[in-house]
Amino acid sequence: MQIRFESSPREVLQMNTKALRENFLLENIFQKDQVNFVYSHYDRFMIGGAIPATVTLKLETYDALKSRYLLERREIGIINIGGAGQIIADGETFDIDKLGCLYAGKETGEISLSSKNSTDPAIFYLLSAPAHQKYPTRLFTKEEATPVTIGSVETSNHRTIYKYIHSDGIQSSQLVMGLTVLQAGSVWNTMPAHTHDRRMEAYCYFDLPANQRVLHLMGQPFETRHLWVANQQAVISPPWSVHSGCGTSNYSFIWGMAGENKDYTDMDAVLITDLK
Repeated sequence: MQIRFESSPREVLQMNTKALRENFLLENIFQKDQVNFVYSHYDRFMIGGAIPATVTLKLETYDALKSRYLLERREIGIINIGGAGQIIADGETFDIDKLGCLYAGKETGEISLSSKNSTDPAIFYLLSAPAHQKYPTRLFTKEEATPVTIGSVETSNHRTIYKYIHSDGIQSSQLVMGLTVLQAGSVWNTMPAHTHDRRMEAYCYFDLPANQRVLHLMGQPFETRHLWVANQQAVISPPWSVHSGCGTSNYSFIWGMAGENKDYTDMDAVLITDLK
């Protein structure tokens, strides 16, 4: 597990491309037969990936957490972006297909991840936040996530939003999680942009062709910066930062938040004409 500390807006103004990528881009969380996490000091959010290709992977704790097991004081959301998989949480088995989401609450003792087919393994994206209340383990398919299609081809943002862990879906202590799928011909996400000082956020881009990229915008609205992001890479977004992107192809991305509230609509809108 890698640990990353917070950076203030003043610090970010001085960062070159290398420093921005070192602080905010997660390039290698998805590795075969490994569990990899990045611990961010923004709201103590943990962002991880696991590909159980040939072995079953267990989610273990880390010395830095000072906990007996991973979810002793935490909760976790897991979304599969690969082949058919299986998750066992405290002895209960859940089959999870692509775009399915499993939530496991505080005090869940053992979680293991596996794939149904080693040639097309499950690819699990993991988000964990501190939890002060216990909620039951629950699985959602993409069909249960009340998909909503918004945007238009004319503005290049025709997309379908799937909300999994939120105030009207899977209940959690503070974790919010879902994903967005852009339709062919659309490339913009989260535009017009927004910030939300009450929560941090993380994006994970996937289903992006290997030879294509997403230009992810970050920073204060009047001092934007950018990161070029490849398939199955993630970005940490501070509460004061915009988080938006434009791809050289259509793509999908998982969004996850933690902080003061679980209100999906809690955001401070930024006019396109005010971005600089």
